[in-house]
Amino acid sequence: RYKTTSVTLITMFGTDGIGVKQLVKIALLALNSSYIHTNLAVRSIRDSLTSAGYGADILEYNIKDRHGTILSALYREAADIYGFSSYIWNISQMLSIADDLKKLRPESTIVFGGPEVSYNAEELLAKHRFIDHIITGEGEYAFIRLAEAAGKSKLPPVIDGGMCDSFESSGIHYDAEGRRLTGRILYYESSRGCPYKCAYCLSSLTQRIRAKPAEKTLRDLLEFESLPYDVNIIKFVDRTFNFNRMRAKEIWRGLLSPEYTKRYHFEICAELLDEESFELLASFPRGKIQLEIGVQSTNSETLRRIHRSLDTEGLLGAISRLHSFGNMRIHADLIAGLPGEDLNSFARSFDSLYGRCDILQLGFLKLLHGTELRREAEEFGCVYSDEPPYTVLATDCLSFDELELLHQVDDLLERYVNSHVFSRSVELVMSRVDSPFALLAKFAEKSAEYELPLRQISQTDAFKRFYECLHDGEDVELAMRLTLDFLTSQNASPPSIGGLDCLRLSDNDKKHAFFDWCAGMNIDYFAPSVEVWQVGGSEYYIDRRNRSAYEKTNNTFVKI
Repeated sequence: RYKTTSVTLITMFGTDGIGVKQLVKIALLALNSSYIHTNLAVRSIRDSLTSAGYGADILEYNIKDRHGTILSALYREAADIYGFSSYIWNISQMLSIADDLKKLRPESTIVFGGPEVSYNAEELLAKHRFIDHIITGEGEYAFIRLAEAAGKSKLPPVIDGGMCDSFESSGIHYDAEGRRLTGRILYYESSRGCPYKCAYCLSSLTQRIRAKPAEKTLRDLLEFESLPYDVNIIKFVDRTFNFNRMRAKEIWRGLLSPEYTKRYHFEICAELLDEESFELLASFPRGKIQLEIGVQSTNSETLRRIHRSLDTEGLLGAISRLHSFGNMRIHADLIAGLPGEDLNSFARSFDSLYGRCDILQLGFLKLLHGTELRREAEEFGCVYSDEPPYTVLATDCLSFDELELLHQVDDLLERYVNSHVFSRSVELVMSRVDSPFALLAKFAEKSAEYELPLRQISQTDAFKRFYECLHDGEDVELAMRLTLDFLTSQNASPPSIGGLDCLRLSDNDKKHAFFDWCAGMNIDYFAPSVEVWQVGGSEYYIDRRNRSAYEKTNNTFVKI
């Protein structure tokens, strides 16, 4: 008896009762939401199979890849067992691919797993006859059972994956064997489960929390340092990373060491931060960590109905304090369509959070299978799409038109605010109003009058539309700021904004004087191709690479 694995073609050998060897081949499909992402689940299952003496090929694509390309790759694998890692963003494509694959390879076993199929398995099996098995819950041990049973015994259509008790000793699941990753975001799981019972979240259904010890987590994170990949970020998939304060602080303390060179993303509960946690987080080098914090709403009745913390003042204060450190990117989340929240209430939640974070993420309630809010949809008049991702269409507090307005506000938020491309201009227009939400709602209404929607226009037209929708009379100040934002973010000549034109100065003596001044001030972070522009009656020195602009005033330069 022997077992073998390889990188490009992984096979599993086993023996039946009479000693005849049988060959079983397993292929796992990951379909990510974007090319920058990678799939942790299929890697975890592959490593679990490998530890049991088996193996699997991973085929990784994203939802924009052509159906035929993915189907062809799966077909060429000629696998006995195909596993499909399913989520709300890919389930429709996964079902379509699996249907066609079963027609081409009817003898193969089609297995679906993942959060999108774990709570409506019987319904999916009845509707999609090409699915042979659905794994509910965790998949590591379930796939070993499938490998062991191949050709010998018949497993039930629905396989309860249970909990993987070897999780705490598992590694990072990314290897250094020369595989080329298309994604620039790698994922790491230091804990499974969540202590909270949010009514919209599948993590509320977990039985208990399992966590790797801090020292084990830090050892794992060091392994990322030796991978031959150009990695942007290591993203922890833990639902509440700092559920255990002492453990979280020990990990953060360890990551302060310079031997950890990546950027790390954590989803945290800000209310759990103590004074030592704040001090640790404040001491990180700029850009080394980023935090994601779920606020969801500041409406006390809404929070009560979804089982969230009611201490909104404490939460907002903690977010503001973290943001004030200036050394990390703070993501904060709101969800539109929650029970008991109308448009005015949502606007108050939005305004309470605006300016306290670097990225304000506006999400829309999705009624996931298995969640409390899906079961109670009728109780708050929730109408939602039957198709994934099951997005809310209306509630007894929010009409369809109001939710559409929020979608338009979200588009504006992403392009103009969260991108930070328009930072000077956004700062100006927001300083003129009491309600950031009201300004974006006004912008959305005016933008809707244009022939092309925001997502279809060029960046140059986006600058012009900003001025046309939000200028206050002959708004020279706004035109100036938009021009500077354009100059420091785009590699093209700016358009005429508000009748204000730029005159590019080519006088090399002025550039040399500027560089001499920079050297005298010990400024060494300017790109070699600094440009000098005359905007209105002022001269500006533009460094496009670093998105900086300096104005010459009294023979000095002041950063804008």
